[in-house]
Amino acid sequence: MSDNPSRVAVGITGASGALYAVRTLAALLAADVRVDLVVSDFGRRLLADELGPDAAVDRLGSYLTARYGVAVASDALAVHRNRDVGAAIASGTSPCDAMVIVPCSMKTLAGVAHGLSRNLIERAADVALKERRPLVIVPRETPMSLPQLRNMVLCAEAGAHMLPAMPAFYQRPDTLDDLADFIAGKIVSCLGFDQDLFPAWTG
Repeated sequence: MSDNPSRVAVGITGASGALYAVRTLAALLAADVRVDLVVSDFGRRLLADELGPDAAVDRLGSYLTARYGVAVASDALAVHRNRDVGAAIASGTSPCDAMVIVPCSMKTLAGVAHGLSRNLIERAADVALKERRPLVIVPRETPMSLPQLRNMVLCAEAGAHMLPAMPAFYQRPDTLDDLADFIAGKIVSCLGFDQDLFPAWTG
């Protein structure tokens, strides 16, 4: 990843895939990236349902350290309420370099596609698009309806990177963590960082 610390907003919503979210957070924090984290109400439920109570938002720093050995500096992870549309990352003047929504629910996808800005995750994504900053959207849904596909196209046309949670198998993963590494590696790469979470295809 880059040698220079950056600032990235991370949104977690209620689609399945909490493991992708925490692996991405760990990778960013390990690279000395400042993270502005926003978790929707259903995202909070997702973390608890899929990873257990130790992954609750108010314990997330300790969870990441215990699981990934990531040293989380006290000022490296800032947590914002999703209702706080007055937070710094809701403004284009904020020094936030990029954003990822992982996983991204179909409701949030629709909100971003249509510029609704009903909450901080949607507003921060809208800011990333209007300021031409990298925005990575990781939808997790299958099968997809026509409205959902059209919303993905709208986001892509607006400049977002659409990165569906589709892990590869050419690296011969042995565990769920290996699959999470693949998706997190793809995410940090799209955000503009080098990644070493999975090996590159060599032909």
